Amino acid sequence: MSVSNTILDKNLITGLVLAGGRGTRMGEVDKGLQCLHGKAMALHVLQRLAAQTATVMISANQNIATYQEFGFPVWPDHMQGFAGPLAGIQTGLQHCQTPYLLCAPCDSPFLPPDLADRLSSALLQSNAELAVVITWENRDGIQQKQSHPVFAMMKTSVLAGLTTYLENDGRKMQAWHASLQMCEVLFEDNTVFRNINTLEELRKLEN
Repeated sequence: MSVSNTILDKNLITGLVLAGGRGTRMGEVDKGLQCLHGKAMALHVLQRLAAQTATVMISANQNIATYQEFGFPVWPDHMQGFAGPLAGIQTGLQHCQTPYLLCAPCDSPFLPPDLADRLSSALLQSNAELAVVITWENRDGIQQKQSHPVFAMMKTSVLAGLTTYLENDGRKMQAWHASLQMCEVLFEDNTVFRNINTLEELRKLEN
């Protein structure tokens, strides 16, 4: 394994953009294909992940041909019925050719350029299976920890356990995380992990 300064070589990491949801909060439109500054949100995420990884793929369950136009492999969920982000991660792990997978949602186009480095450093130093982003959020004047479970790096060896969890009707991301050796990585800027959930939020950002 090529590790420099306890940071993984990018050639050991595959990026996965999670775009497999129904987009219900955005009015049943495909969130990843909504444009921000003239470019689909998913493409913003793809390009940021591609700079940090060996290769990138997309988890999508609709508009497959449109996503394929971005030039990366597109995989629909192995499980049927829009089973949530864990189903997308399972499919990503099944197709991952590297020892590590880095996930990000399609509706967070501002993810930081050091995401892979910081998560991989924590993963290696903690000897963990999974590293997850956390930030501090100000709620009514009180600083509270906020987990961002879809922004995660994991060893591909977690696939078997995830498959068992899904086959037993498990769907909650953090419940699955709790079954793993996990570490949390604090990022100071919480704005880079914001999800754009509505067309109104998207228009505000455009303006």
